[in-house]
Amino acid sequence: MLRLLPTRLKRSFFMEIQNLYERDFYAWIQYNIELLKCGKLLEINTEILIDELESMAKRDKRELISHLIILLAHLLKWQFQLKQLSEIYQNFHGSSWKATIIEQRMQIMELLEMSPSLKPYLSEALQKAYPKGVEIAHKETELPKTTFPKSCPYLLEQILQDDFYPSVA
Repeated sequence: MLRLLPTRLKRSFFMEIQNLYERDFYAWIQYNIELLKCGKLLEINTEILIDELESMAKRDKRELISHLIILLAHLLKWQFQLKQLSEIYQNFHGSSWKATIIEQRMQIMELLEMSPSLKPYLSEALQKAYPKGVEIAHKETELPKTTFPKSCPYLLEQILQDDFYPSVA
C-alpha cells in the first residue's frame, strides 16, 4: 500500500508517525504492534524501533544495577550498623532493612527470570553497583566511608541467597 503512494505522501505519512512517536509514545507502540501483527513491515520506522529496542535493553541493565545498589546498601548497613543501633535502641532489629533486602532480592530474581540473558552481566553490574551502595550506606548511616570495604565483601551467590545476612561487625 505505502509503496504505491507518491513520495510526497510517503514523507507526510512518516512525518505523522514521527509526530505520534513524539506526542504519544504509548499510541506509537500500539500502532507499531498492529503493523507487526498485520505484517506491514515496510510501514514501520525501523530506525526509531531499533533505538527503542536498544533503549529497552539498557533499561533492563540499569534496573538490575539499581536493585543491586539498594540491596548492597542494606547489606552494608546490616553488617556495619545493626549492632550499634541495637545497643542504642532495644527494640531495633533491622526489620525494615531485612524487608528491603528481601524485596530487592525478589526484584532481581524476577528480572533474571524474565530476562535470563542478563545473568552473564551480573558480575559487571555488581562492580558498578557496589560503590553506589557504599555511598548510600555512608550517607544513611553517617559512618565514615572508610568503614566500608573498598571492594564488595560479598560473593554474588551470597548476595542473591535468600538466607544470607552478613555477620554483624
